[in-house]
Amino acid sequence: MFHILAALLVAAAAMQLPPQPKVHPAGIPPDAVMVSPCIATMGEHWVALKNAPLGPIYGVWQGKPVFTEIMVTVKQLQQGFSYANIHALPGYHIDHVDFAFEPHGHEGLPVPHYDIHAYYVSPAVQATICPNGIPDPAMKPMNR
Repeated sequence: MFHILAALLVAAAAMQLPPQPKVHPAGIPPDAVMVSPCIATMGEHWVALKNAPLGPIYGVWQGKPVFTEIMVTVKQLQQGFSYANIHALPGYHIDHVDFAFEPHGHEGLPVPHYDIHAYYVSPAVQATICPNGIPDPAMKPMNR
């Protein structure tokens, strides 16, 4: 999932970032940069380059945070991976979590892994995020 995001993370690592907005979104860590424009049902993606590609990655829509994401490889899980630090940004709470397995990986993280999004908005709101944004061809239908 998120082939577009992964490609943009690779581009970010090479310092080929998309144009940055004039205003940094409130609540997003100050060292995070925008690595993708708005992706349908997800928003813009922001990450501190030192944390790319595994994250945390932050989703932003209309200037507000909408999720925190991490990517966890199968190898990490087999080695006893534990991540106790996925939490909502200050002032937000986690509404729901999307957990998707990528058996073949994707560009930017070409190994089997899980994409984990902790959303601060309801699934109904998530479905309306960036309706004219970049479609992700790997996006699976949202559970309702």
